[in-house]
Amino acid sequence: MTTADFWEQRYASTQVWSGRVNQTLAEVARGLVVGSALDLGCGEGGDAIWLARAGWQVTAVDISTNALERGRAAAEAARVPSGRIEWVAADLASWRPAGTYDLVSACFLQSPVSLPRTEILRRAATAVAPGGSLLIISHAEMPPWANDHHHEHADFLGPAEEVAALGLDSRDWDVVLAEVRERDAVGPDGASARLKDSVVRARRARND
Repeated sequence: MTTADFWEQRYASTQVWSGRVNQTLAEVARGLVVGSALDLGCGEGGDAIWLARAGWQVTAVDISTNALERGRAAAEAARVPSGRIEWVAADLASWRPAGTYDLVSACFLQSPVSLPRTEILRRAATAVAPGGSLLIISHAEMPPWANDHHHEHADFLGPAEEVAALGLDSRDWDVVLAEVRERDAVGPDGASARLKDSVVRARRARND
């Protein structure tokens, strides 16, 4: 089974995610000047729709056309202005951004199938415009309800490890946030848990 086949099947029949924005992304974006945004691994579009409604011009990328179709429908239901979100079906393992963005976000870009995650994130950093931000939010540890599942990223990176893996040049980048945040969540079986997320935000230097 290919990576694309896996995700198409995952999104084939039922809603996978809540449809709500990632709260950390919302908190960070509220403090930024609205501009262009790139949402990597957008899934069913919860973050992209929130950004678009906040005035951002969004490019939302995912490998699953099923997820993107669900995202388009959700955007229409949320009355997102036409053209505010560009939905792109692409494999991030090989896809390259055509331009630069004021915000590049990757929320939970972790996969139970093979994913060249560090390569994708390093490439994403090159798409951040001067003065823009790279925001990475990821699981800092396995959710308790996922303990019996094989996971390609079983060794989850902490914030410091994430920053080191990115290899950002300190002359061009300022790491303004690198921490673990906790949040309440409910698993597929209805069980509640306190989850830990690794959050990294790096700001690219301006040219002036």
